[in-house]
Amino acid sequence: MRHWNLAEIETPEGTRSPVVLHSQEGERRVVLIGLKAGQSLDEHQVKEAALLLVLEGTLRIEADDETIDAGTETLVRFDPDERHSVTAEGEARLLLLLAPWPGEGHYRGERSAGSRVSAS
Repeated sequence: MRHWNLAEIETPEGTRSPVVLHSQEGERRVVLIGLKAGQSLDEHQVKEAALLLVLEGTLRIEADDETIDAGTETLVRFDPDERHSVTAEGEARLLLLLAPWPGEGHYRGERSAGSRVSAS
């Protein structure tokens, strides 16, 4: 068993310091992200299905033609390759689950032990 107290894990530089809590190839990846007021994950997409859980604060989430203000305890799902953006209105924290990890087509070129992987 592994466990984490998410309230005790620091993300002092917001989007610049995400914390990968779990990453198992062929399984899933779990990332804790802190956002400072006004910080965002600009429009992007990932190759995996993504679940985003708002732990603290409020996020403005845009995908396709829909925009929501997602508060604490809101869970959002994105399909693989679905373009979306996330912006913090104030300080916020979110938990991101990507599965399966890595999604088909995630890596460019040949994979190697030193391949860089992104948090989202």
